[in-house]
Amino acid sequence: MPADPRDPRQRRATRKKPITVERITDAALEVVATEGYDALTIRRVAAVLGTGPSSLYAHIVTKDDLDDLLIGRLYAEVTLPEPDPAAWREQLAGVYTQIRDLYLKYPGISRAALAMVPTSLETLRVGEGILAILLAGGIEPRTAGWARDALSLYVGAYALEQSLVRQRRRQENPEWVLSQEELLDRFTALPAEKFPQTRAHAAELISGTGPDRFEFTLGLLMNNLAPTAG
Repeated sequence: MPADPRDPRQRRATRKKPITVERITDAALEVVATEGYDALTIRRVAAVLGTGPSSLYAHIVTKDDLDDLLIGRLYAEVTLPEPDPAAWREQLAGVYTQIRDLYLKYPGISRAALAMVPTSLETLRVGEGILAILLAGGIEPRTAGWARDALSLYVGAYALEQSLVRQRRRQENPEWVLSQEELLDRFTALPAEKFPQTRAHAAELISGTGPDRFEFTLGLLMNNLAPTAG
């Protein structure tokens, strides 16, 4: 016998799950993981949740709100060490490596962190932890603040570049250089009279893996931070 739609028990059984911040964030991460950050819109998230955009406005108003939720969710996974003055560079590298790896799981998501004013407590927690590590290392407060911004910008840009490379590889664009060998061939084929240094040092210019270069650049930035005397 078919269910009677007038039966209150039947109405309760078919009632949709309420829209919550957690469900919105889950859906947004699903979109980024499967379709990339460019596909992320409030309308797309609403579609994943099986509802309309207006249903989300009780929790988010703009795309910026969605970005803040996403970065806050990722940063909740970051483990912060107890600041150690004797190992502050290693600690800082460890935190930023975690952030890099989280960004790389979701193609293009680091764009959400660029030029964003954080309001999520998790995002602020990580920022506080990074600042504490720098200060423990004897870095002057203003320098510590600027260094945190510079390091965060680099990590976000690195992850964004990696996501763009992956995207172009998937498109199988014949004009896109896919390997170090192809890039080496292009450099060594340049006219020697115009590009003598590039030709002579082509192998060095294209050497190293992405993680190698990431570690090098973090070190380059951190090793130029001088602790204050005393």
